Amino acid sequence: MSLAFPQSAPADVSTPPTNSEIEDQLARIRSSSAFDAPDRAHKFLTYVVQEALQGRADRIKAYSIAIEVFGRDATFDAQNDPVVRIEAGRVRRALERYYLLAGQKDPILITMPKGGYVPVFTRFTGVEPGTPAPRHERSWLGVRAPKIPWSIVGIVALAIAGMALLANLARWEFRSPESNPPASAVPDMPQVVVRPFEDLTGTRESAMIARGLTDEVIGQMARFKEISVIAGRPDDGGVKERATRNDLPLYALEGRVRADNDKLRLTTRLLSRADNSVVWTGSFDADLGVRQLLDMESDVARAVATALAQPYGVIFQADAAQMLQAPPSNWKAYACTLSYYGYRADLSPQTHASVQSCLKETVEHFPNYATAWALLSLTYIDELRFRYRLEPPSPPLLDLAIQAAERAVELDPENVRALQAEMLARFFQGDVETALAVGERAFRINPNDTELSGEYGFRLALSGQWQRGCGIVAETVGRNPGPMGYFQMALAICSYIDGDYSGAERWARLADLRENAVYHLILTAILSQQGKLAQANEERNWLETHAPQFLNDLRKEVALRVHRPQDQQQLYDGLRKAGIAILPQ
Repeated sequence: MSLAFPQSAPADVSTPPTNSEIEDQLARIRSSSAFDAPDRAHKFLTYVVQEALQGRADRIKAYSIAIEVFGRDATFDAQNDPVVRIEAGRVRRALERYYLLAGQKDPILITMPKGGYVPVFTRFTGVEPGTPAPRHERSWLGVRAPKIPWSIVGIVALAIAGMALLANLARWEFRSPESNPPASAVPDMPQVVVRPFEDLTGTRESAMIARGLTDEVIGQMARFKEISVIAGRPDDGGVKERATRNDLPLYALEGRVRADNDKLRLTTRLLSRADNSVVWTGSFDADLGVRQLLDMESDVARAVATALAQPYGVIFQADAAQMLQAPPSNWKAYACTLSYYGYRADLSPQTHASVQSCLKETVEHFPNYATAWALLSLTYIDELRFRYRLEPPSPPLLDLAIQAAERAVELDPENVRALQAEMLARFFQGDVETALAVGERAFRINPNDTELSGEYGFRLALSGQWQRGCGIVAETVGRNPGPMGYFQMALAICSYIDGDYSGAERWARLADLRENAVYHLILTAILSQQGKLAQANEERNWLETHAPQFLNDLRKEVALRVHRPQDQQQLYDGLRKAGIAILPQ
C-alpha cells in the first residue's frame, strides 16, 4: 500500500505536545552530538522554543532574535544584516541532521518552517505497521537525505556521492534508441508531474488560491532546466509505460491548500511514480491579510521550487541516491550533470578532470544539450580561476569557456546555467559590465537558483558593489542545501574588504577548501592582518610549494578576480605583511 495523506490522525498524534514534553525534547536535541551546531545556534533554538512556549510566538522576529540572541543593539536592520537568516538556515540543517541520525524514534518533532522563525511542535510516530517505508526516515519541511551514502548529510555526503558517480561513469555507455541520435536529441532527465493542488477549505477564494498556487509552482519549477515539469494529471498507464521503457526518474508533486482566518498553509509531498513511495514532504505557511494574493502565491511557490528543483535539492539527492544503487544504462548524460555538482563540494582538481571529460563526451553525443554545454564552460572557467594546470593549454581556456557558453545560450537563451557560464566567462575576460548585465538577466529569470544567485552576488561584490553583492551571497548561504565552501569563501572576502578580519577568518575556516590555491591566498592575507604571522607563513609555504605560478604573477591573478584598484590594494596589504613580494606593475 502507498503512503497517502491521512484522513484522520490517531488520537495520540492529534493531541498537541505538552510544554514539558517539548522542553524534554529540546534538552534531548541540545545534548546530542548529532545536533552539530555552534553555541549561538543552540541559543537561537532555545530562544525561539521558549518564546513559543511562553505564548509569545508573535514576537519571534528577526529583530528580537538579533537583540536577544546575538547581542545586536536597537539599530539592527534585518535588510542589511543577514545574520539571523544565516543562523536560521544553520539551525534548520542541524535539526534535519539530528532527526536523521539520532532522533528517528523521538516522540516530538521540532521544526522551524522556512519563511519565519516560529517553531512547530508535532508528535512523531512514524508510519503504520505494514506500510512501505518512505524513502527518507522522516517527513516535514526541508530536504531529507536518503539512507545510502547521501544520508551522511551535507558537504561530505555530496562529495561522496559525486565521487561514487564519477567512479561509475567509465563503465556506463551512452545508449540511444538509434545508433546515431538526431542532432535535435536531448538526454533523458527527471520528470515531475505537478498535480492540481487540492482545496481543503471549499470556498470560492480558497479554490482560486489552490489553482493559482498550482500554476505558480509549475512556472517556478520550469525555470530549472535540469528537470522536466509536466502540468496536470496525465494518463497513468502512459506515464508508467514511458518510465519502464526509458528508466526515467519520474515524480509526482501533490499539494493540499487550507485557507482559514487569513492564514494559509500548503502541505506538499513528492512521490516516486515507480513505487509511490514518499520522497519528500514540506509545509509552507503564509499570512493572507498582509500582502497581495499574487505576491503570496509567488513566495510560497518559490519556496517549493527552491526546495525541490535547484541543484542539491530534493530531486538531485534522490536521483544521486538511485544512481548509486542501480544506475540505468541510459543515464550517463544526466549522471555527468549530477557529478558536476558533486565536484563542486570540494573543488578537487582530480574530480574536475573526470567531470570535464564526461561533459565533453556528453556534448559530442548530444550537441543540443544546453545544460551540458553550460557545465562544460564552467569547468573551463574553474580550470582557469583555480589554476588546475601548471601550464596553460592551447587553445586558451577562456576561449573554450566563451565558445561553450555561447553555444549553451544559443541553444536555450532562458537557461540560467548557460547565462551563468556566459557571465563568468565575460567577467574573467575583463568585460565586467557585460558580465553583470548577463548575470542580472539570469537572476531575474530564476532568483530561486542558489548556484546562479551566489555567483552573481559574488561578481557584483568583486566589481565593487560589495553591499548588494555580499547580501545576495549571504542569502544564498542561508538557502543552499548543498556545498557552501565556495560561497563561505566569498563571505570571507566580503568580511575582509569590510575590515572584519576575525569574521573573515571564521568564514574561511568554515569553507576549508584545502586543495584550492585562492583559498590559501585569501587566508594568508586574513591571518597576517590579525598579526597571526606564524599561521600566515604556513599558508604562504603551501602556496610556494603547491602553486608557485600563482605567486609569480600575483598582480595579474588578483586583477583577474578583483575589479577595483583600491580593493586590490587592500588585499596586497595583507599579503605583504605575510612576506609575499608584490612586484611593481
